[in-house]
Amino acid sequence: MSALLPSCLRAATTTLRLRPSPQATLALRPFSTTPSTLYKQPRVPKSKIPIPSVSAPHPEIPPYPLGPRQTYHQSNTGLYGTASIRFGNKVSKRNEVKTRRKWRPNVHHKRLWSESLKVFVRTRVTTRVLRTIDKVGGLDAYLLGIKPARIQELGPWGWRLRWRIMQAPSLRKKLNEEREKLGLPAIPVDGMMPMEGVSAAEAGNMMAETEKMLAGDEEIALGEESGEQEEAFMREPNMKVKDLQA
Repeated sequence: MSALLPSCLRAATTTLRLRPSPQATLALRPFSTTPSTLYKQPRVPKSKIPIPSVSAPHPEIPPYPLGPRQTYHQSNTGLYGTASIRFGNKVSKRNEVKTRRKWRPNVHHKRLWSESLKVFVRTRVTTRVLRTIDKVGGLDAYLLGIKPARIQELGPWGWRLRWRIMQAPSLRKKLNEEREKLGLPAIPVDGMMPMEGVSAAEAGNMMAETEKMLAGDEEIALGEESGEQEEAFMREPNMKVKDLQA
């Protein structure tokens, strides 16, 4: 027994060294503060405009009209629709004891194909939004919806993707063909819509004068006969609008 004791102590203090094998190599990610590669978007072919970032500032993009969502901040970085965390109770069958619980949205990381950009866009998306995308015919059709409910579903991230898709030359060409069928002027490359019967220089001067008047809090007359119509309406409140225009 005494002879085995030194050997046991020697074995306990000896460091076991194994020859590393390629099969047993583990890729350990070191601790860092670098952002996740989830939103590392590919480059758009034949275009210098990249796909916008989720959180980085983009002054060229108009701000989202409804503002960032205040209740479920994660939905600002994906296509969540109107989904959010729901709360409720878990009731036991035996004693009917209630325990608070919550339901999170069913969110997945997907690569969705954009027909106008010709690339796959990486994003977080819920299963409900995925069904809507399949129903309307693709990511571009979902982002370009004009109904107020669709604008509310997009969120800040969907609003940025909508702006990027609208810059695609193929989409602008399609919009110009539809405007030509309706007899409307085409959208120029710089995005400024020319007014009917007014040149581009005159339109720019009118816009500059309007901005100057708004900055100086000046009153803008909407018509020469606006004062006379107002006085006539005050004298006879039951008068119809068509009688005032006549």
